[in-house]
This record gives sequence, C-alpha cells and structure tokens, in this order.
Amino acid sequence: MAIMKPLSDKQKDILRFIEGYIDEYGYPPSIRDIQNNCDISSTSVVKYNLDRLQEKGLMNRDSEVSRSISLKTEHKTNTIKVPVLGTITAGQPFPLIDDSRWNLDDQDMIDLPENFSHIEEKIFALKVNGYSMIDALIGDGDTIILEKSHNARNGEMVAAKINSENETTLKRIFKEGNKTRLQPENPLMEPMYFPSNDVSILGKVVAVWRYLPCLLYTSPSPRDRTRSRMPSSA
Repeated sequence: MAIMKPLSDKQKDILRFIEGYIDEYGYPPSIRDIQNNCDISSTSVVKYNLDRLQEKGLMNRDSEVSRSISLKTEHKTNTIKVPVLGTITAGQPFPLIDDSRWNLDDQDMIDLPENFSHIEEKIFALKVNGYSMIDALIGDGDTIILEKSHNARNGEMVAAKINSENETTLKRIFKEGNKTRLQPENPLMEPMYFPSNDVSILGKVVAVWRYLPCLLYTSPSPRDRTRSRMPSSA
C-alpha cells in the first residue's frame, strides 16, 4: 500500500487560499491568483503543487480549462471566526467604539485559518480607511487582524488610541523618551508625536485580509485600488 506524504506548508497555504477565494467570489482562483497570493515564485510551481493536491484526492482540476479547480468538501480546511469590530483610519486619528461597548452578536465575522486558533480569544478585525500604511501593503478597504495587547516593541504596527482625543489610528509605534511617534508608511505623510502617557495600544497587527487578492504582494497606489474586481486570466 502506498504511503501518502503529508501536505507541505505551501500546499496547506494553497488549499486555504482556494477555499477562501471560492467562498468570497463564488468561483475558483486562476493560477496567477494563487501565485501572487501564496508568494510562489512561478506558475509552474503552482501547477506542480496543484497536481500533488489532486493526486492526494483533495481537489479536482482540468489543466486545459481556466479556473477549473474544485475542492473536495470533506477536505476543506478548518477555520476560526473573528469579529470585525469597526473601521480604523490609516490616516488622521478617528473615533473608535470603546471595547466595553462591543456587541459581538451584531458584528460581521470573517474566517481565518486554524493556525490562528492559539490566539483565537485575543484577536479581532478592523476595516482600514485611508492610505497612510500603503508602503506596508495595507490600503483602503483592507481588513487588519489584531491581537489584543497594551504593549508593543518599537516598529510594530498597532492600533493606537490618542487618549486626550478619544481617537484611534493605524501606525507603526516608536517610543522616544517621554514622547511617542506614530509613523505612517507613506512618504507623503508626516509622523505624529504625542506625550507617551497620551497614547494607548489597543492591539498589534498580526495579519492583513486583502481587499483585492491580486494586490497581495505588490505595493498598490490609490489608483490601483479602484481597479475592477473582474477575474484575471490564468
């Protein structure tokens, strides 16, 4: 009897992406979509891994037909549900609902891979409004996944609350003496400085849910974000 090799991390990533893409768009991704979103060097590497997944009985695919991937239902990857609690600006600070008033029954939920399960009780999501973090590949319409935390190392990306103004913004944080610098990732925007005791950390960014899958590994401009969401060719 032949022994089936376990899935590689890359094959697991491909399966998760295909499942999420089909759930969101209602049709399977192209080879190019998989390459861009799973950080794979070439389409030939994508095809190799798809062939291995098909051999393992996890999916069906007609190599002569574009977007012909279908997953076997019994092999879908496990996910966890994470609440989307509101919007955060990647720009000037903006009011954010206090966490004591979050009503999770009324919130949108998104599915994340089960590898986040070890911090499931501590993560939440926020939709991004603005372009101040564009060079970190976070743009308008994306959703960030955060781990609840009141502490962060210099350079980490956080949801920072300016206490005196009761407003929150997405920035990299740097503590510099008795001041805190909130640094955008956009060369057209200036850093913001506040007294350190006026800045609280609500959470640290641990993942990004892209608004447009084809832009996952590019540095999009505001114009790019307005492109059509029509499927690309394989």
